[in-house]
Amino acid sequence: MTDVTLPIIIGAALLDSINPCAISVMVFLLTYLLAIGSKKLIVKVGIVYVVTVYISYFLAGLGLFSVIAAVNISRYIIFGAGVLLILAALVNIKDFFWYGKGFSLEIPASKRPIIEKYIHKASIPAAIVLGFLVSAFELPCTGAFYLAVLSLLAKNETMVLGFVYLLIYNLIFVLPLIIILVVVYKGYSSEKLNKWRVENRKWLKLFMGIGMLVLGILMVMGII
Repeated sequence: MTDVTLPIIIGAALLDSINPCAISVMVFLLTYLLAIGSKKLIVKVGIVYVVTVYISYFLAGLGLFSVIAAVNISRYIIFGAGVLLILAALVNIKDFFWYGKGFSLEIPASKRPIIEKYIHKASIPAAIVLGFLVSAFELPCTGAFYLAVLSLLAKNETMVLGFVYLLIYNLIFVLPLIIILVVVYKGYSSEKLNKWRVENRKWLKLFMGIGMLVLGILMVMGII
């Protein structure tokens, strides 16, 4: 079994970062802010949202990483996480061909009104709550990927190095959110951004699914 390396962490984080869940909420949030507020409000609320998502996702990962490392059965967890990753990959690849049909990995429809409620509040406290909610609700989108990476870290790395890798992983995870915030602040239309998101979400699902499939197979086969 090869050690977990920084390129593997970066590659996995890049694939995880293109998940449509957090990106969709960010676009909707900025669209609403543009309609009612100034650019200063957009920057403040946007930064708070991104930082909250980062902290929430990092702390969740750190907790799971500690538990997996402590129980000392991570080889079995790696195999199980690999199987889950393959199943999630197949669902994402299915969405490329038949989006909206059958089961999909996305924020549950029952939770969307709650998210919309806090988007419409358009305040810093609401952005904090929204960041926590999205981090929790988007687990159907990214949970299998995150569990797989955490399992590999727990098996191959010390707590200190695992902590550092998690910091890097989650920074890359929120990178698309930072890019979206910057381009909207610079004047790019949020409507055009949302149109791009809708037109390309199937491709994002495909790329994410292929990456999941490859990583899952490598984990199940014990190569990593």
